[in-house]
Amino acid sequence: MLRSKLPDLGITIFTRMTQLAQETGAINLSQGFPDFAPPAALLDAAMRHLRDGQNQYAPMTGIASLREQVAHKIARRYGRQLDSQREVTIVPGATEAIFCAIQAVVQPGDEVILLDPSYDSYAPSVHLAGGRCVHVPLQQPDFSIDWQRLQAAFSPRTRLLIINSPHNPSGALISRADLDQLAALLRGHDAWLLSDEVYEHLVYDGQLHASVLAHDALYQRAFVVSSFGKTYHVTGWKTGYVAAPPALTDELRKVHQYVNFCGVTPLQHALADFMAAHPEHLDELPHFYQAKRDLFCQLLQPSKLRCVPAPGTYFQLADYSAIRDDLDDVAMAEWLTREAGVAAIPISVFYREPPKDLRLVRFCFAKQDLTLQQAAERLCAL
Repeated sequence: MLRSKLPDLGITIFTRMTQLAQETGAINLSQGFPDFAPPAALLDAAMRHLRDGQNQYAPMTGIASLREQVAHKIARRYGRQLDSQREVTIVPGATEAIFCAIQAVVQPGDEVILLDPSYDSYAPSVHLAGGRCVHVPLQQPDFSIDWQRLQAAFSPRTRLLIINSPHNPSGALISRADLDQLAALLRGHDAWLLSDEVYEHLVYDGQLHASVLAHDALYQRAFVVSSFGKTYHVTGWKTGYVAAPPALTDELRKVHQYVNFCGVTPLQHALADFMAAHPEHLDELPHFYQAKRDLFCQLLQPSKLRCVPAPGTYFQLADYSAIRDDLDDVAMAEWLTREAGVAAIPISVFYREPPKDLRLVRFCFAKQDLTLQQAAERLCAL
């Protein structure tokens, strides 16, 4: 008899909502991917390297030029000088990075603290490592850390804390002051830190991303994960990286080499070329996405949806209470897809125990302006 290692899980909510959008012809603002083209120079570089023969295995740690570009970016952005050979690892997607980091440090019986709502890959990865998740809800309405509850969640079995900023699904940001407080809290515990920073360059309204990479005390015990897919509009390339001190990097690579071994070779070369030739892309990205956020929120003003502009990510939460307060968010997301023709993601799926009065759905605004306009017209008609 087959015994499932993840008996309570089926397909992800992202797959479900995308399939429903396809079946109904709805505008898909659920899954987080752009519907516009990546930079032309990046595509040209990928084609060039495909034709020039960069089609065999890359080094397990990633090609040297891309690791060096990551290290240069981190030095410019966060003031940390990394050894690109010993502290930077290129991986086929941030999800794989998170999985490998968890497997590297979590032993059977260990506890891992998650801040709910939390991305849906964290808990299954912990379970597969034999660990136990301890869920600490973020505070409503701003999704800030409840420091008293977080401190109470630590025990002698706590081995890892996972944080995510900019935060998916809310867009909330962790501040430098938060990192200082976190460092003080962790000082008395034998626990590692996993910082999911895949939306690090999508921060708005003049704010700056507070990275663990810029915090000396936290970096010494941390895996920091980021994504080229989110930054360069190529989510389908499934390429990311992990920055971590040498001892943690060594353990991560031991796992990574037996999960996927290496990332896709020509795409790594293309990303390295583009990063070297176009550093301005990172400077322009916040303005590019803030304009889309502002457009989407402005278009929804005549609707019955209530929006507080997201501080980061390319997701916007909307309170739908004034439309169908009788529906929970899962039912509402399905109703919106079928009745309004716009697919969204319910927020409750990111919780172990969602608040009973939660009436929020998540829309992705990483779309062409025309797509956002068409979606808003349908939503305003409700």
